[in-house]
Amino acid sequence: MWLRAPNIGCRHGFSNRHGGVSSEPFDSLNLGGSEDETTHMETNRKRALEELKLSHHDLCILKQVHGTDVCLAKRGMQQGDALVTNQKNLVLAISIADCYPILFHDPVNDVIGASHAGWRGTQAKIAEQTLQAMFKLGANAEHIQVAIGQGICQSNFEVGVEVIEKFKQSGFEEHCWKQNKIDLIRCNVDVLVKNNISPRNIWSMNRCTFEPDFFSYRRDKGKTGRMWGLISLA
Repeated sequence: MWLRAPNIGCRHGFSNRHGGVSSEPFDSLNLGGSEDETTHMETNRKRALEELKLSHHDLCILKQVHGTDVCLAKRGMQQGDALVTNQKNLVLAISIADCYPILFHDPVNDVIGASHAGWRGTQAKIAEQTLQAMFKLGANAEHIQVAIGQGICQSNFEVGVEVIEKFKQSGFEEHCWKQNKIDLIRCNVDVLVKNNISPRNIWSMNRCTFEPDFFSYRRDKGKTGRMWGLISLA
């Protein structure tokens, strides 16, 4: 149900597709989307949160729009693509099905963040925006640990030349892509390092959402479930 990062010291996890009640093609731990049975998704969410000893009443979620807005977390729904907080018990959740969930934790200053990094968010440097919002809450780059969850790997992420051009215009270096396939992990790591996050404080799962353990929007041609990257100072 949950995969965890070795460098994040607070309650967190990256969900896979196992352990829920949804039927095909959302089987079985679908945590979002609009086509599955609402009761199934609600059951899955409660079950997943209980596994981490967290309450669904503390859930902070987003209507994600592939932008760079960072929200100060509050219970319920907001619009944006990242959440930050220094408040106890709030549960920050990022929904994914190919895009990368990135979790941030400053254990010294008790500040956390979570961001949604698809190609648009990555190209617009959502990771940098999340860090800047954390700094405003008292976080220090020296202490921040970052975990990058599962997402679409470079070998499966073929894009048009216009997308590569956008990355070039945003200052990304050519080692971030090979021909017309982009390495979103490398792109985000580069952004983090340029914002003074030590490489030794960055962990990546290095697993692709095309694997059968995960939901993938591209692999499943849009008919699929959603996973979460989740973090809390509970």
